[in-house]
Amino acid sequence: MKHISDPSHTINKRIHRLYPEDIAQRAVNDIIDLIFKYKQRIKSKEYHLSQKDIVLITYGDQVSKYHEPSLGTLNSFMDKHLKGVINSIHILPFYPYSSDDGFSVVNYNAVDPHMGSWREIESISSSYRLMVDGVINHISQFSDWFKAYLAGDPYFQDFFIDIDPSTDLSKVVRPRATPLLSEYIDDDGKIRNIWTTFSKDQVDLNYKSHRVLRNVLDALFYYIEKGATLIRLDAIAFIWKEIGTPCAHLPQTHELIQLMREVLHEVAPEVIIITETNVPHHENISYFGSGADEAQMVYNFALPPLLLHSVLHGNTKKLTAWAKTLTLPSDKVCFFNFTASHDGIGMRPVKGLLEDHEIEYLVNCVKEHGGLVSYRAEEDGSQTPYELNCSYIDALTNPNEDQYLRIKRMLVTQAAVLAMPGVPGIYFHSLVGSKNYHEGVKHSGINRTINREKYNIDWLENELSSQGTVAKTMFDSYKRLISIRINEEAFNPFGDFEILDLDDRLFVIDQSCCGHETRIIALHNFSNEEVICKLPDNISLPLCDILSSNCMTNNGQNADELKLEPYQIMWLKGKI
Repeated sequence: MKHISDPSHTINKRIHRLYPEDIAQRAVNDIIDLIFKYKQRIKSKEYHLSQKDIVLITYGDQVSKYHEPSLGTLNSFMDKHLKGVINSIHILPFYPYSSDDGFSVVNYNAVDPHMGSWREIESISSSYRLMVDGVINHISQFSDWFKAYLAGDPYFQDFFIDIDPSTDLSKVVRPRATPLLSEYIDDDGKIRNIWTTFSKDQVDLNYKSHRVLRNVLDALFYYIEKGATLIRLDAIAFIWKEIGTPCAHLPQTHELIQLMREVLHEVAPEVIIITETNVPHHENISYFGSGADEAQMVYNFALPPLLLHSVLHGNTKKLTAWAKTLTLPSDKVCFFNFTASHDGIGMRPVKGLLEDHEIEYLVNCVKEHGGLVSYRAEEDGSQTPYELNCSYIDALTNPNEDQYLRIKRMLVTQAAVLAMPGVPGIYFHSLVGSKNYHEGVKHSGINRTINREKYNIDWLENELSSQGTVAKTMFDSYKRLISIRINEEAFNPFGDFEILDLDDRLFVIDQSCCGHETRIIALHNFSNEEVICKLPDNISLPLCDILSSNCMTNNGQNADELKLEPYQIMWLKGKI
């Protein structure tokens, strides 16, 4: 048997915890073969996250130009407008797909020809750190894998989960209101009842098959070979199934993620694993593991709805109380902070953080602002809000409100994300202040389309060059905030921080980093009122606002008194 370095011992142990002895040895051999294969093809490069890491979240065809691969158009847009400001890009699934705007993958190892080819992907990864999606909980019903399964190919017969529909599955946690099992007819005319967590077109993979594990790891290695340095594990909480359990957050799920990380790090230790688990906060942070063995970044899913709640109420009490509880198991992991993404604003993450009536208030406000609501099935058969489908600027304000007010509300939430400890993720539509895309929903019949509009590059360039447009004002203001943030070491993702409780209308973060004597006290007024407050006695003057260049000195009777205008952002820099 081939031998690899010492970590292979723990890889072996993890595999034996997941599989019976006869299968485990075959799985070990498969993984060792993969490691040898890709060690010869991948050149590892050391990398450490810093305050300069900002991730743009975008579709591969977010901007397009006639007769040009959209991935190439996106690359050109980045080079023209964001070079030196944003250093990383999360390209949402760019593989051939059959539904869900990419999250029903037909072929893990191909690029959708409508977007371009691996040549465009490698070109982007040569200039920007690349995050790709590991959509590995499920695969399209039109994939070769599922077609082979229905055709009776022996190799694929354990790739999927065929369940007797009379089986009691009532304990299974449901992220959707759709049926858990979907019917398919195989090539012999037999009905197959297959596990489908999200939709009939998204067929769950069976990780009790070592062949599934081997083929998925092969795909993830292939992404790294093509330039990926961050891998987002989509819907990973549901990846392992055990009848009679909730089939979410199982010990085997954590073991599997830890195994994947260890295997990938045998070849590329600089790769960062990010878990996407749109679940209550205490469940979400379990994916940090010990702080050294599982995800290096976890989506901070409670942040978007709590920021929204704070703006709509002009009160940050709930946000501040939650932020004070944020702890990390080590200085090697951090949060991935965001407000918006290709999905909606998740409601499950604030279960236990917001009261039912507060969640209902958010639901009603979003509806009044032209947004939509998606629901999930509970164990008792009832339905509860799963996510709010709305562009973030429209969630914060009624589209008919004053444009200046809309932009200020949007910017205060985005600045708070930039100031939070961790790595910021910025959705393309937040960067340009996109409105709800109602026409898209009419065409697709899918709520999430409301925040997934694609742009002709010439139209967008015109918007970004025209004075007074929401797109230009948001874009320029946002870029300025980022440009300041990336040059301040106090915003290092792993720095020390304290949440200060100065006023119920303010969200205040005191950040410092890594032995440096500099601190930044980031204040964000979430209300439409002027706020006057005083800094704690242990904060020394002078302090200078790096956004306005105004300074507070020791001179004057009220030298430590601050006045913030409605929705004002103030980042005060000084010595510890």
